[in-house]
Amino acid sequence: MTAVVALLLVNGTLGAADTLWYHEWKVRLPARPGPFRLELALHAGRDAVYVVVYGSLGWVAWTGRATPVLVGLLGAEIVITLVDFVVEDRLRPAIGGMAAGERMLHSAMAIVYGAMLAQLVPILAGWWGADGGLQPHTDQAPPLWMAVIASVLAAGIALSGLRDAVAAARTLRPRGRRGPSRPPAPRR
Repeated sequence: MTAVVALLLVNGTLGAADTLWYHEWKVRLPARPGPFRLELALHAGRDAVYVVVYGSLGWVAWTGRATPVLVGLLGAEIVITLVDFVVEDRLRPAIGGMAAGERMLHSAMAIVYGAMLAQLVPILAGWWGADGGLQPHTDQAPPLWMAVIASVLAAGIALSGLRDAVAAARTLRPRGRRGPSRPPAPRR
């Protein structure tokens, strides 16, 4: 489990850089109007999955009947990410396209996530046949500091996902006198 959590920490660090630099600073994605609502909603959905994964894998084993729930969450994350790639390719040209650095970060995150899954699948196979549900780790616990950092990342992911969900919902309401007439331009 140490390798799984270590790869989550790497992926979480890359994801934080992507979110803070590209989504928040350069593109200003949460300030974008309607067309970007789907991208924001996808990010919020993926973040909801990540909150559970990052917040739990350092602390508990998903044994027995909990295993298919975790497998379903991981599968949902993959589907969300694939749809997000397509949506970004369709929407981003309207604001000058996706930066090469952002595309490279997304690729690196996909590779690291795949490596994490490769480490996790044999563990899931062992958990699948075990009795129980969510149980504290016994022999496979990662170091405490890793579990704590993964939980801190989960809290940050929760805040980011909430921000994206609120921004996506905000674009659903008609624009009145309260909102800006045009979204801010992306930073170059």
